This record gives sequence, structure tokens and C-alpha cells, in this order.
Amino acid sequence: MIVFANTITRRLRYIADFIGKEITGKPFELTTDKQQFQNYPGGRINYSPEKIADDEIRIHPHNLLFEKNIQFQSTNCFEVNGYKAFFKTDGDPIAIGFSFDIFAASFYLLSRYEEYLPHKKDIYGRYAHENSLACHEGFLNTPLINIWIQHLKQVLISQFPNSTFPNRSFTFLPTYDIDEAYSYKHKGWRRSAGAAIKDLLQGKFKKFSFRRKVLNNKADDPFDAYDWMDNLHRPHKPDSYRVKPRYFFHVAGKTGKYDRNILPTETAMQNLIRHHADKYVVGVHPSWQSGDDPLLIKKEIETIEHITKIKITSSRQHFIRFSLPQTYRQLIEAGIKEDFSMGYGSINGFRASVASPFYWYDLEKEQTTHLLLHPFCYMEANSFYEQKQNPEQALEEMRHYCNEVKKVNGTLITIWHNTFLGTDERFRGWRESYKKLVDDIAGQTETVRPG
Repeated sequence: MIVFANTITRRLRYIADFIGKEITGKPFELTTDKQQFQNYPGGRINYSPEKIADDEIRIHPHNLLFEKNIQFQSTNCFEVNGYKAFFKTDGDPIAIGFSFDIFAASFYLLSRYEEYLPHKKDIYGRYAHENSLACHEGFLNTPLINIWIQHLKQVLISQFPNSTFPNRSFTFLPTYDIDEAYSYKHKGWRRSAGAAIKDLLQGKFKKFSFRRKVLNNKADDPFDAYDWMDNLHRPHKPDSYRVKPRYFFHVAGKTGKYDRNILPTETAMQNLIRHHADKYVVGVHPSWQSGDDPLLIKKEIETIEHITKIKITSSRQHFIRFSLPQTYRQLIEAGIKEDFSMGYGSINGFRASVASPFYWYDLEKEQTTHLLLHPFCYMEANSFYEQKQNPEQALEEMRHYCNEVKKVNGTLITIWHNTFLGTDERFRGWRESYKKLVDDIAGQTETVRPG
């Protein structure tokens, strides 16, 4: 597949690589040579205002991919095939429905262009989802880029039936953040005594009594869901249909308002990390403190590496706290190669409007990086704390995202915490809802592939 353009920019090359891999499994070839384009034996996309070949697919370009600055863009939306689109252009009578620049629109969403523009922060200092085009236009719960690409692929198949278009398959990748490993255990006598006294002063006698039972090993810690989680992913199915979860561990060197995990110096924490590293891929869950002191990211990575004797190259931000481009540059500097933070910590949905992994484009440096982003669309904490859902409503929402991702043969990434999957009364019914989703997916083994 070849794409003609009058000028090949870094932005164009980046998005042509991404869309090409989604459709054909490899980047689109780019050319500025009209003769080469006319003689090309495969599929041809003309990304210019003028017609070059009779059987080409022509996409009239918007200016975005040929600019070198970051400025306000007019993103007035309209409907195409029942879905939203923007960057309206003249379109191509052959490619019905391409009355917009799919390359520029996809780049705008994928690069998170809008997050580089002046915007309001939320109470945690994060980019507020209410600022986003996806929120304003009502497509936050849809992997819109995948849908656009699916339509482009259908047009290309129709126009160039002799070209090869490999099939993609749906992938389920469950992930877990361990940022409060235990509710009562292994917190040291100072924290335990302080919490117990607080229970008494507040008249929470039942909680005080239960805390004593747990600390005396007469009851299970309510956040200790690890055996249950292991059983959920135990390989009782054929290898080709087994999912492979990812775990991210919070290992701050000291506790704080938003960093409440037991310290990594605790033997119990070290054993927990080793237990999971022996069976699963583990990554770092950078602390809240590291957002203010980037040097701590490297220290926390080194902490897990020292415990596991494994190189740590994946991460997810605690509280989904990150700012572009600073946080991703810091992760790259710390040796991170994959990040799982692309989503919102305030609402569920597709932050980058995509259900496929993609490399981060540093918009300020105009540079494609080697940091691979894995976007998530569902986190149970959003359902519980922000959206005020009950377990049944959460299951319905999870099934919605699962179905949306299946339609485009994308990757469904969910975030759960051990706290929700244990036996804490606050979260009664939540792990049952999650198990129903996992069972739903496992029951359709023809579409499930390892994550």
C-alpha cells in the first residue's frame, strides 16, 4: 500500500505508520514521486488536492500534518456513517464517507494534541476529561479511530481486491494496580496502633475488633485477594486462549496522603512482588511523590528490580497522574518502554479514541518515540468513586466496552485493584461482576488471544 503526498512530514509518517500497521500489518509506504505512485502495483491513497491516477483513493489533506507548531484547531464535528468526524474536506466520490481527513483527525486524537493547548486541570492536577473533544461530542465511549480505520480498510478492499489485508483478532489484557496491598497487615506497629486508636475514637468498635482478628491471624485481610486472582487466571484452558494479566506495584519509599501502600522494605511486600513476578509480567506503579520528584521513578524501578532480579520496563501512573509531554519524557529517561496510563482517572472511556497500542509522539519535539502506549478504557475505581455505580451497573459498562472493542478487533484493557477483589464490605459484589466479564470473554474462545 502506497500513499502519495506533496510533502512528507514527521507527523504524516507517524500516522501513516500507525494506520498502515492497523490495516496491512506494516507501515504505509510514502512517496512524493507521482510516477512511482501511478506505477505502483498495489493499493494507492492520494493524500493531495489533485487527482493523479484513475483508481486511486483520494483523501484531501487538512493542514495539520504539514504544520510545525501547536495551535488551536477548528474541530467542528459532523456525522459520517453514523459516527462523528472532523477536519471536513472535499472528499473523494470513490471513497464514499471520506469527506474528512482521516490522517489528520487520527493524528489529532492519537497525539493528544488538545492536551498541549491551554486547559483546565482537575482537582489532582490532571488534564480534565471535560476539556476533551471526545467528551464534548459524545464519543468518549467509542474507539473512534479504529472505526474510521475499519471503514478505510473496507474501501481499500473494495477498490484493490488483489491487495493483502490480514485479519486482526480481539485481545483481552487484564491489568492490576497493587497500591494498597493489605488493609490491616504488615503496616508496622505505629500505623496499626494509630489506626486502631482512630477506630475507637470514632466509635467503630466492630472495625476495631475485626482489625484485631486480622492482625492475630484469626481472619483474612480483606484486601488479600491474590489467591482469588490467581485462580481467575489459572491455566485451565488451552494455551492459545489463555489471558496473561499484568501487575503494577506501588513501591514508594515512604507513605503519604496518596501513597498508602506498605513499604517495600517489608518482607511481606517483597514476597508478594516476587510471587507475581515468577508468574506474570510486572511493572512499576510510580508513586504520587514521583510526580513531584522525577528522580524517585528510577529509585522505585530499581526497588522492584532489586526484589525480582528482573528488568522493569513497563509502568502505569498512580492515580493516572501525568502531564504531557513531561511525564512521558521522564518515563523514557527512566528506561520505561511501555506505559499503561493512557486513560482517565475520572471517567471511563477511550482517552485517545483508540483501542490499539501506539507509540507516543512528542508533539513539542516533533518526534516519534519508542514509548509504546497501551490505552485502557475501563477502571473499576472510576465506576465506584466517580460514576457512583453499583456492581450490576459496572458489569453493564464493562460489557459495553468489551463489545465496542470486539467490533473493531482491538485490545480491551481493564484496570482493577486487589482492594475491590477482596472481601471488604464496601466492595461487596464487585469481584463477582468482574468474574462474570472474564467468564463471558473466556466463553468466546474463538476471539480471545493472549494479552
